Amino acid sequence: MKLSKRKTNNLILVILFIFGILIIFSSITKGSVKIPLKEVLAIFFNTNEKIVSASHKYIILNLRIPRTISALIVGMSLAISGAVFQTLFKNPLTEPYLLGISSGAALGVAIASVFNLFALIPGIWGTFFFAFIFALLTSLLIFSLAGKNRTSLLILLLSGLAINFFLSALNSLLLYFNRDKLQNIIYWQMGSFSLSSYEKIIFTLPIIILIIVLLLTKTKELDVLLLSDDTALSIGLDVKKQRIILLLLTTLLTSICVGLAGTIGFVGLIIPHIVKLIFGVKHKFVLPLSLYVGAIFTLLCDIISRTLIDNAEIPIGIITALFGAPFFLYILRKTKASIL
Repeated sequence: MKLSKRKTNNLILVILFIFGILIIFSSITKGSVKIPLKEVLAIFFNTNEKIVSASHKYIILNLRIPRTISALIVGMSLAISGAVFQTLFKNPLTEPYLLGISSGAALGVAIASVFNLFALIPGIWGTFFFAFIFALLTSLLIFSLAGKNRTSLLILLLSGLAINFFLSALNSLLLYFNRDKLQNIIYWQMGSFSLSSYEKIIFTLPIIILIIVLLLTKTKELDVLLLSDDTALSIGLDVKKQRIILLLLTTLLTSICVGLAGTIGFVGLIIPHIVKLIFGVKHKFVLPLSLYVGAIFTLLCDIISRTLIDNAEIPIGIITALFGAPFFLYILRKTKASIL
């Protein structure tokens, strides 16, 4: 007997919820130091803490938990940004990384680091300020290059790739002439949650929550933006105004992600597509489910990045690219007719 679509979706949601809980606990127990689950539970529920070693307690509370939270909120942010971008540009191949916006934000932080611009705006403020400014400039550059044809798949894709290559070249140039700051620049280029902290989370989480809430209130507008501009205008939607608002919100969200963990690509491409494939294209489902699935996917990639090789950590950007590049080719093959 076949299950109805609604029952199937509910079953998938239950599985995703259980899988998410398992991934979160796995993130806290796994790493260069493996910590038994019973010790994690003893700390969480404040019971029988005698079985918890002091070193394990420090690792759990000061390293693993902030890292896990950071991976979850970055995954949420990148996934919902990708979902909005794909609607904003009516383009299934767009996301902040592929358009070069993440690279722009990373370049901004790298430049600030190399030229000691953080002396002007110290601390966390400086990191997110320079990330946002360069991400915004990149967004504006994409709009200007694409011009009136910004919804064209080919023009937008090529513009984004060209900008990405250019920004990557600038990053490589910085890397070549500033080898003493090799670690910092590579961190911004390839992504990592190794520098996660409660301070960064406390600073960014209220802003992220506010942006996500604002985006969730735009589900009806996003549904209308899937239609042609003329149809959207006839319904009464101020298309230009909505695009500007959505672009600013997602650019700010992307720059915060870069400030937290560097450049992490393809999350915003993969997750919205998977969600739409299973649950449909209505944004009242796509946005909240992208948040959850994006968070779990990014955390899973982070676990892989720090457990694949013993006593070493692979930049998470490499892991997401290993998933994302084949997925990009799959989507490209599906949409090649509309591109050409």
